[in-house]
Amino acid sequence: MASITQDMRYRLSLIRFAEKYGVSKAAIKYKTNRQYIYRWKRRYDGTIESLRDRSRRPHHHPNQHTPEEIKLIQDMRRRNPHSGLVVFWVKLMQRGYKRSIPGLYSFS
Repeated sequence: MASITQDMRYRLSLIRFAEKYGVSKAAIKYKTNRQYIYRWKRRYDGTIESLRDRSRRPHHHPNQHTPEEIKLIQDMRRRNPHSGLVVFWVKLMQRGYKRSIPGLYSFS
């Protein structure tokens, strides 16, 4: 991305001040803590892009329902549209579903 955000400019000035006057003085001047400055100094590699916020999105979802489980849930919900969550879960368990009831909340 070509755009430089206000946060990126702030971090760059923070790092430059810290390199010139020290981390403690930079923390006092910018009203932040030293750990924050050390984090951005460690991440900064000389390019402005290194000061961009990283995504907080998880890399993988280990407990995600498999496509087979999703298909089973959708088929069962289509056949039993008015049954309660516990009754629905029991019927799924009889057909091989191995998860607990809270796993079905997003499908209700």
